[in-house]
Amino acid sequence: MKYTYTTHGVCSRQIVVDLDGDTIKEVTFIGGCHGNTQGISALVKGMNAYDAIERLKGIRCGGRATSCPDQLSIALSEALDD
Repeated sequence: MKYTYTTHGVCSRQIVVDLDGDTIKEVTFIGGCHGNTQGISALVKGMNAYDAIERLKGIRCGGRATSCPDQLSIALSEALDD
């Protein structure tokens, strides 16, 4: 199941999450720091979405209240609820 999330407070504009049940098949960030978002996507591929949420939730970027990993945790939560 593919789910598109519009980010808030970060450089990336959207995150597309592809789940197979609660397993992350693929994550694509639209915009943002390409190397970092590619790295995040590679690290979570094949991971249980609930485990990824727990690890990524609350990570901040500089002085911002959120980050691309934190936004991914929100996208995964919403995708699982959808």
